[in-house]
Amino acid sequence: MNPHQETHTHAQDLRMRAAVYHRFGAPEVVRIEDTVKPVPGPDEVLIKVHASTVSAADHRARTRAVPRGLGVLAALSLGVFRPRHGILGMDVSGVVEAVGANATSFGPGDEVIAMLGARFGGHAEYVCVPQSSAITAKPGTMTHEEAVTLVFGGITAQAFLHRAAITPGKTVLVNGASGAVGTAVVQLARDLGAHVTGVCSGANRELVAALGADRVIDYTTQDFLAEGKSYDIVVDCVGNAPFEQIQASISPGGALLLVIADLRAILLAPSRSRRSGKLVTAGTVQYTAEGLAALVQRAESGRFQAVIDRTYDLSDIVEAHRYVDTGRKKGNVVLRVKGR
Repeated sequence: MNPHQETHTHAQDLRMRAAVYHRFGAPEVVRIEDTVKPVPGPDEVLIKVHASTVSAADHRARTRAVPRGLGVLAALSLGVFRPRHGILGMDVSGVVEAVGANATSFGPGDEVIAMLGARFGGHAEYVCVPQSSAITAKPGTMTHEEAVTLVFGGITAQAFLHRAAITPGKTVLVNGASGAVGTAVVQLARDLGAHVTGVCSGANRELVAALGADRVIDYTTQDFLAEGKSYDIVVDCVGNAPFEQIQASISPGGALLLVIADLRAILLAPSRSRRSGKLVTAGTVQYTAEGLAALVQRAESGRFQAVIDRTYDLSDIVEAHRYVDTGRKKGNVVLRVKGR
């Protein structure tokens, strides 16, 4: 190899491809760009990304279309005039390429999954994560494309379900049972022994039933609020079932888990809990390595499966965003990232 080739190769090693956006807006604001490859800090792990997902959170971050009242908070988190984090993607599955001087939990070659959360950065060939964050060994029974689906929906669903005491025989209604979080809630609640009712469109009935729902309500033909039935736990993954309307559908001492909620619902949750005697909970989720590891254990024992609607290559990122924008995705939209 001559010196010019060597220099060119070294320069390539310091760069990576990433889906970058410099302003908020439609899917077309996201572009594939050549950018600087991150270098792990002392306590960080550098992951060569094999797969990520394009989630509802990516849609909200890109458009800044957030639930009512959360605009100011979103601006502070996502950026006021332009994106604070130029690379979206809250989750990754990949292989550890390098570690910082103090990072001893993982080593090069380890297959891992990680939740990046509000730091984003998954829609790129490489990402750095603190070893103390939500990162754990990838399930050996799954491909990277399958494994990444455990992360965003799974860890969110698990965290919310932990807030309510789900024991065998409890009744759980999942509003929005066919999305990334909803499909995870159905599986986890069923695994805990609950009787699960899923609410989704008729087109997704078979999927939700196959994941473990005992009963499926097609919201296009039937209003579960008008049924007169009550449930021990209602999980709202859509944000269209206000407490005033839904409280009659919650059994005494039951719980309403608001995965998506506007500012008013978040602020009123504690007082509504006190007045009604029913747990009303909303707000942010703590992402932990232990939480991810519990999901991996379930997946490896066959008790949690990947739900993939479509898979796109990184170069087709705009198409992936367009599809997520339709609001019709079933489970997860996976982004296949080809590292150099």
